Amino acid sequence: MDTIFALASARGKAGVAVVRLSGPMAHAAVEQLCVLPPVRQAALRRLVWQGAVLDEALVLLFAHGASFTGEISAELHLHGSTAVVARILQVLAAMDGLRLAEAGEFTRRALENGRLDLAQVEGLADLIDAETEAQRKQAMRVLSGDLGRRVEAWRLDLVRAAALIEATIDFADEEVPVDVTPEVRLLLDGLLRQLKAELAGAGAAERIRDGFEVAIVGAPNAGKSTLLNVLAGREAAITSEIAGTTRDVIEVRMDIAGLSVTLLDTAGLRQSDDVVERIGVDRALARARLADLRIFLRAEPEEILMLVPEADDLVLLGKADKRTDAAGLGQMVSGKTGAGVDALIAAIAARLEGRAASAGLLIRERQRIAMERAVAGLESAVGRLARAVAMPELVAADLRGSMRALEAMVGRIDVENLLDEIFASFCIGK
Repeated sequence: MDTIFALASARGKAGVAVVRLSGPMAHAAVEQLCVLPPVRQAALRRLVWQGAVLDEALVLLFAHGASFTGEISAELHLHGSTAVVARILQVLAAMDGLRLAEAGEFTRRALENGRLDLAQVEGLADLIDAETEAQRKQAMRVLSGDLGRRVEAWRLDLVRAAALIEATIDFADEEVPVDVTPEVRLLLDGLLRQLKAELAGAGAAERIRDGFEVAIVGAPNAGKSTLLNVLAGREAAITSEIAGTTRDVIEVRMDIAGLSVTLLDTAGLRQSDDVVERIGVDRALARARLADLRIFLRAEPEEILMLVPEADDLVLLGKADKRTDAAGLGQMVSGKTGAGVDALIAAIAARLEGRAASAGLLIRERQRIAMERAVAGLESAVGRLARAVAMPELVAADLRGSMRALEAMVGRIDVENLLDEIFASFCIGK
């Protein structure tokens, strides 16, 4: 196996830059630059190549089976100068048996060596990309192996149920002393409840990972773009007194209560003979229907909305700064003065936090599809057991299908075609 190396920290000038090596020659390569420190003990060393001092660095060595990749590994903690990093990488590239790592290759080796399962790999990718506190917490739960541990517990229950069913097949010509159906049903019913509960939280988990969408909708000139700008803290949308200024959907990404939220400023909703404006209205309606939450800005208290608000949606009066008699008009907001904006942000946060609270551990569509396959297999098995003639061979086949789906979720089987795509999203040093 090749020994690989790469810059593991961010590119550019920094206080410290970390170069990682992994593979059978990792320690030998470092030994060409300095006296090796004891394994797992950081030591300051002067790195010398062909008589020239390259840098003074902290050097760390890891033994086989006790590193991130599971291989013999080393790290060089250098001064974060671009010149220092470039020279160290040049020297390593000149050594026989070493090559620059490919994207995600360190993590791929960790997977292949059993240090991580596929769900943990995906959690690590999400942790690297995390922009909000909720994304960080969710990624850490998956990276810590929570999903893998649950899958293993579910798999063991399936193995037990399958063993009981297959015992009836193996002894079909003999009298089986105990009817196994009640125990199998008990196991499968419990599994179904757990898997369906996890599946129910998949939507919220995916929204935490990808971000919630909140659409601001209302009639033309209701103050939607001005409100978007004050929420975003910048001039993201053009505002004017001319109705119909916004024609397309404008998106602004922000952090609300630790959640990633994309605010959508949509075209004013009204009937129009203008072809371009009608396209904008159609797009606004389509995006608003798909959004996780909608903020309706009424121009007038009795205004009839073109889209019916859902239970959690917020319905407000816009341009509160221009209203002289606020009594009895309900909740209002003004993007111009900021009146009601703090209360609006709190209301958005409360609604989205409520949805995020139900999030499970399935953070990828691939995981959700595998879970749906596992549930379908269990439901089929339970249905067969309820029939007068259970046909244990078919029940056993259903259970094996569910086991394969769970094993695919954590990368034990059927994932080779996914690996290149997954690791392509990683940086070179990870």
